[in-house]
Amino acid sequence: MTRVLITRPLPERVVARAAEHFDLEVRERTQPMSESEMRSALALFDGVLPTLGDRFSEAIFAEFDEPRCRILANFGVGYNHIDVAAAKARDITVTNTPGAVTDATADIGMMLILMACRRASEGERLVRAGRWEGWHPTQLLGLHVTGKRVGIVGFGRIGQAIGRRCHAGFGMEVGYFNRRAREVDFPAVRHELPDLAAWADVLVVTLPGSAETRHMIGAKIFEAMPPHARLVNVARGDIVDEAALIHALRTAEIAGAGLDVYEHEPQIPQDLLELEQVSLLPHLGTAALEVREAMGQMAVDNLIAFFGGTPVPNPV
Repeated sequence: MTRVLITRPLPERVVARAAEHFDLEVRERTQPMSESEMRSALALFDGVLPTLGDRFSEAIFAEFDEPRCRILANFGVGYNHIDVAAAKARDITVTNTPGAVTDATADIGMMLILMACRRASEGERLVRAGRWEGWHPTQLLGLHVTGKRVGIVGFGRIGQAIGRRCHAGFGMEVGYFNRRAREVDFPAVRHELPDLAAWADVLVVTLPGSAETRHMIGAKIFEAMPPHARLVNVARGDIVDEAALIHALRTAEIAGAGLDVYEHEPQIPQDLLELEQVSLLPHLGTAALEVREAMGQMAVDNLIAFFGGTPVPNPV
């Protein structure tokens, strides 16, 4: 029977369905796989269902001309942790789970926009610390979101979903940066990135992670942003230069930030933790049971199709 490894604990329904089709092993640790674990997986299993943090790099594949593993069915839409070219050079198919994550990630983006603009994390810390002395007219004055300008960096599924929410729910003007223009069912204007940064009250990052996008949001972008602007990142942590972000926040180049992802997860710089004007979430973008189940079922669909000899639904 086909041997498949799931590299992290997944929702019970996903595991049960995979077990119906494969000789299944589930790695019970929640931390990313080590290099030795990844090499063993390629040698011992016919298919692997990896996820964020399982860094299948060229160095991992380099030890194999023809590994036993024939498919990496990634759990997640982002796959920058997998060297797809190196995998394909060894005839390993790589798939992902697009679509399932769109609305959940867009919802987190909206939450961070509101948290960063209305200083929600600062307010909660004030209450929890017992330092709140009651309402007064100038306490924790933030940025009113309704009617403001949102700039979206990367206008794929998630970026468009955030833009639609901003326009329909909050009457915001929507601008975006993307390699090519997009046709959408709401008003949205394409800008070059520096111009978008200067134009927007809130800049939201929804780009895929890659070598090309690493540190795309850095010192020059923060210098271009208005002093009252906020940055939100729900994409990949290394798209934002964290050192430059910390400097921009410390020097009041920008007024705040909302982050769900970090450059070196789960390590977060102490300087960032100490900044009051930042809302920090533990990568909650898709953290809803029905969403994680949908992602898992999509990954299993890819495995079933591959080993059944039919085209995989979601190749990358």
